[in-house]
Amino acid sequence: MEVVLRQACKEDLPAIVALLADDGLGNGREDARMPLDEAYVSAFEALDGDPNQFLVVAQEGEVIAATMQLTFIAGVSRKGAWRCQIEAVRVAASHRGSGLGQRMFEFAIQESRSRGCSLVQLTTDKTREDAHRFYDRLGFVASHIGYKLKL
Repeated sequence: MEVVLRQACKEDLPAIVALLADDGLGNGREDARMPLDEAYVSAFEALDGDPNQFLVVAQEGEVIAATMQLTFIAGVSRKGAWRCQIEAVRVAASHRGSGLGQRMFEFAIQESRSRGCSLVQLTTDKTREDAHRFYDRLGFVASHIGYKLKL
């Protein structure tokens, strides 16, 4: 069956949250129980109303098989360059190893180019060694150290 990459709609939200919750890190910080927490709905509405946000889903038939969020950031550095931040990448366990992840990143890179970005960046948890190998294979370079402050 064909997988279609498209912008997420509100009806996709339960499946997106389920994907975010379905791994060792996400199951401790996400809550996929229905009805969904209103915070997820509010966040979706904020993303959906912002032209610099693109919440992507990969749909196979009726199944949402993957998701990622693209954020397009204007900046003064790098001669006023735009960049794309890739976040919250999740591929359903049933679709891992199928090439879907690579297809999603090709989509993200093409979308970034079409919006005039000169850089695509992402952060990844230090424990996601499989993801690190995947990003290395795609040509990403682990050139920076990321810091986060939980509020």
